[in-house]
Amino acid sequence: MGDAARALERLVEQELGRPAPASAALLAGRIRERLGSAAAAVVFYGSCLRRQSDEGVLDFYALVDDYAGAYSRRALALANATLPPNVFYLEMASGDRTLRAKYAVLSARDFERGTAGGLLRPGIWARFCQPLLAVWVRDEAALGRLAQGGARAVLTALEQVLPLLPEEDGIRRFSARTLWQTAFRETYGYEMRPESPEAAAALYGADAARFDRAAELGLAALAEGGRLALERDAGGFGVRLPREGAARARRRWRRRRPLAKAAYLIALGKTTLTFGDWLPYALWKLERHTGARLEPSPRQRRHPLIFGWPLLARALWRRDLR
Repeated sequence: MGDAARALERLVEQELGRPAPASAALLAGRIRERLGSAAAAVVFYGSCLRRQSDEGVLDFYALVDDYAGAYSRRALALANATLPPNVFYLEMASGDRTLRAKYAVLSARDFERGTAGGLLRPGIWARFCQPLLAVWVRDEAALGRLAQGGARAVLTALEQVLPLLPEEDGIRRFSARTLWQTAFRETYGYEMRPESPEAAAALYGADAARFDRAAELGLAALAEGGRLALERDAGGFGVRLPREGAARARRRWRRRRPLAKAAYLIALGKTTLTFGDWLPYALWKLERHTGARLEPSPRQRRHPLIFGWPLLARALWRRDLR
């Protein structure tokens, strides 16, 4: 491992080690109780972390040793292994308030594969390349795996998006802002997420200095490993990629896009079995991100497993096609 790669891992480890808000710690404790001794870490991420707020629904990833040990029901373990992650909803009282969270469950093996870009869902590396907070870790080994995975997710994000950037005379010139906004915009498209066009810009802008530093260290680490040739200029970065490798990466993006969208729709259907009262939450989130308000019919409210999720899938599909 070169100097830049080690510095990137230290950056991620420092982010993970920040103090956790009390509300996040309470919710993480309840998640640990649900998963039992299989739990290795509970990681806080997303908009509530960026806003330093517990208003809304807090987002977590829960890492487990394996799925069989995390669930008492074999069907849940099988579903998690077949199309990771499983996503669950959690509410708990705190004084006179109600805290809300959703958490995704990943095994150590799928965490490693997902942050390396080996799973069909790019949302895994797209989330773990962002600032994270380890609310709870079982031991130093679990913290080390988290830091390695976060650093690996940054490298995966860079390698995935670089071939998509414009090239002139064999060089791709770009700023860190362009790099990260392209990465987030492309992964939103893969997952058909209900995000406005400004969402990628806002995500970068929430912690621009951190993303700039992660880009600098990540690109240097890839250069150290011989994956690209790197130069710096006043406008940002200049990168030369192996020509055949870049062409292959672009073809892979095109081929995987429809498969990833199909996986996302299947995952939505699976989430209806794990999430609980998912339809009001999903429609609230859609409205919050797009401004589009959808009212389910009485029949959809009574029977969301049958009639509710097609409404959501149709809305997401139309959003993606516009």
